[in-house]
Amino acid sequence: MFDALTDRLTGVFDRLTGRGALSEADVEAGLREIRVALLEADVALPVAKDFIAKVKAEAVGEAVIRSVKPGQQIVKIVHDALVDMLGGDGEPEGLNIYAEPPNVIMLAGLQGSGKTTTAGKLALRLKKEKKRVLLASLDVYRPAAMDQLATLGKSIEVDVLPIVAGQMPADIAKRALNAARLAGHDVLVLDTAGRTTLDDEMMREAAAIAKIATPGELILVADSLTGQDAVETARRFNEALPLTGLILTRADGDGRGGAALSMRAVTGLPIKFIGVSERPDGLEVFDARRIAGRILGQGDIVALVEKAAEQVDRDEAEKLAKKFAKGKLDFTDVEKQLQQVLAIGGLKGVMGMLPGVGKIKNQISEAQLDDSQIRRQIGVIRSMTMEERRKPDIISSSRRKRIAAGAGVEVSEVNRLLKMHRQMADMAKAMGKGNMPQAFGGGRMPSPEMLKKMGAGANMPGMQGGGLPGLPQGGLPGLPGSKK
Repeated sequence: MFDALTDRLTGVFDRLTGRGALSEADVEAGLREIRVALLEADVALPVAKDFIAKVKAEAVGEAVIRSVKPGQQIVKIVHDALVDMLGGDGEPEGLNIYAEPPNVIMLAGLQGSGKTTTAGKLALRLKKEKKRVLLASLDVYRPAAMDQLATLGKSIEVDVLPIVAGQMPADIAKRALNAARLAGHDVLVLDTAGRTTLDDEMMREAAAIAKIATPGELILVADSLTGQDAVETARRFNEALPLTGLILTRADGDGRGGAALSMRAVTGLPIKFIGVSERPDGLEVFDARRIAGRILGQGDIVALVEKAAEQVDRDEAEKLAKKFAKGKLDFTDVEKQLQQVLAIGGLKGVMGMLPGVGKIKNQISEAQLDDSQIRRQIGVIRSMTMEERRKPDIISSSRRKRIAAGAGVEVSEVNRLLKMHRQMADMAKAMGKGNMPQAFGGGRMPSPEMLKKMGAGANMPGMQGGGLPGLPQGGLPGLPGSKK
């Protein structure tokens, strides 16, 4: 999300911060480029104009232009303006689910916006917070909509209201409320019906359900990929219903991000969550400060730590950390590390949260580092015998050919993985002695050729020490090699 906008803004800021002094004309030119970048990212025109006017009022002045680092001052002004546009500098607004149970969360939106999937994601999130959740589908129009929610609820082990054929949405809402009260559920999530387009009948039905259920949260689910259409949808729903917030789905596929940047300004409603994958846990809290940091290429280490904390078994990580410190990692351990990278978002997801990675995006692209390489490496490891995994030194030329054939790869890939393991073991031994290897010429960014030699599983410079590919120096809490 925001990839195109991040690239454009990074270019503008590099030019501004690369100069020792700035004239008013330099600032004006930079603001024009930022305005074009916002419009190309599909930000609503009035929102873009207001944003530029606000930044200009603070950026064009003696205090900034004559400051010691005027370029950095402008970056800060833009950052603060982005935070304000996305929801302000306070803590993200949580869900209003602390009244007398059952607390009702009602999801509204157009058909295909991802309401049912989002209902399941919310239920799983609340379940992790020790809440008893009941899911109920009120969509009697879309074929198999109720069955879809039932299947989803079963997969995440959350209760789902039984289907009663012939009932209308209002009656289902009443039955769901009664069932939630009787069974002692903390939260009831209502998945309402949508239409392919906005119409008065849908709005009347949603309003009637809201009147019956009196939800503490009435959230609009909107597809961020629809851009300005999503903004218009939010405006129309907000006029017809007492919405309390927004959830943007498919944010991982939205390279522009205009909907997210416009919706808060257009509706005044907080964006509570964004959907970042199709996985049941692919729902992130929308934090204005952290999103602004991502847009400006500053990364989001907090989100990376949170994902790691969710996905990594701490006891297992501690065992790996001890083996890593002794330089005794075998290929079973390497496979676990590679699996952990995939679990916390894959290479693209991890690196997108690391500060400054945007500036080396082209080098990473040339090196063709992606999740398919990680999966191939896992395939190579699984083609080894248990003895070969434990004792990589016994892997002879004939064994390499057999392993490559079993994994469906060239022998060169097996050789690359073996070399990577040796490098990781050497680094682990050095770290165990308190020495950090001065790899890649003292921490400089390696060339694409060197990255290719390293393979997807090798550590990026300046990110060594986690054992996991691409993690920050010193590792993350609870992960192998962490110093925390």
